[in-house]
Amino acid sequence: MGLAACLSSALQAALEQGKIAWTSHRVSITRKQQEHEITAMRAEMPEYAALHVHVLQEVVTRVDRTFQRFFQRVKQGEKAGYPRFKGVNRYHSFTFKEYHNGAYVDNGSLVLSRIGRVKVIWSRPLEGTPKTVTIRREADGWYVSFACANVPCVHLEKTGKEVGIDMGLKSFLTTSEGEHVENPRWFRASEKKLRWHNKRVSRRKPGSKRRKKAVQDLAKVHQTVARQRLDYQHKEANKLIAKNDVIYHEDLEVRNMVRNRHLSKSISDAGWGQFLTILHHKAARAGREVVAVPAQYTSQDCSRCGARVPKSLSVRTHVCPACGLVMDRDENSARRIKWVGQTLRGVPGMPGTQPPFGERNRASAVP
Repeated sequence: MGLAACLSSALQAALEQGKIAWTSHRVSITRKQQEHEITAMRAEMPEYAALHVHVLQEVVTRVDRTFQRFFQRVKQGEKAGYPRFKGVNRYHSFTFKEYHNGAYVDNGSLVLSRIGRVKVIWSRPLEGTPKTVTIRREADGWYVSFACANVPCVHLEKTGKEVGIDMGLKSFLTTSEGEHVENPRWFRASEKKLRWHNKRVSRRKPGSKRRKKAVQDLAKVHQTVARQRLDYQHKEANKLIAKNDVIYHEDLEVRNMVRNRHLSKSISDAGWGQFLTILHHKAARAGREVVAVPAQYTSQDCSRCGARVPKSLSVRTHVCPACGLVMDRDENSARRIKWVGQTLRGVPGMPGTQPPFGERNRASAVP
């Protein structure tokens, strides 16, 4: 039995055990209980004994984490899909949960328990104290990633600048300074090529070597698109962090926004959630601050006077009847985001908790 097949079998066994325990006896099996059973399982099944015990324990941890997320979504009233079995061809990684216990680096090579010495092409030297080692398979080969603690932070010099950003589809983002960052639309640009590769896969006989080769070629195209998007987002995040001490953005609910079938593909192609995650991580390491502000009415309220000006998505220019401000819709939103963010932080000179212009008018009209 191959490594992927063995790990997939272990995952299915852990998932099935949890499912039967709940449906038959209404009890939950804990991660610790399943980990204790691994010893007996390895004694009975030689294919499991050939794996490091921590690799099997990590499989149980993944199952436990999946169930915890499932129950959390159920408790919050969200749509929750019950954890499903994962096929051999969908199990792409395994983890050694303790560095120097099954996996370690020796003279530039990676030494793995039960596997041996593996040559590694390093993208950058290790920083901090390695804690876990994860080996994952991608379309073009195998990769290793290290989770490290005590990674040194490199704080940048203060610039004294703050900026608000508005995420969009016409432009990837617009700053409160009026800068529009282009949206490359990587997936849209590769749709024709992806369509051709999908048809090529469908024409191949299932189970044949030619189909496996076609599937691999398709995966490589998807990988290229994902890497183009990731590289672009890293570069844009670096630019924002290098110029500004504080960055304000909308607290977007991307999971809800992609339910719009007319915009879901474009939103996923832009990768807002991934970009904001990158921005937060880079800011923490550089000593910068990233502040998420409530997204309600940031595109409707005027950035100068606070008056609420309702407009549909098709209206791209903000025209305020109260103060006469005429501005690009996205730039007005970015300025409003910065204004609200500074108010929440209590920046000196900001109006504090003073309500927007439109709300002040409504409040004064109440007898």
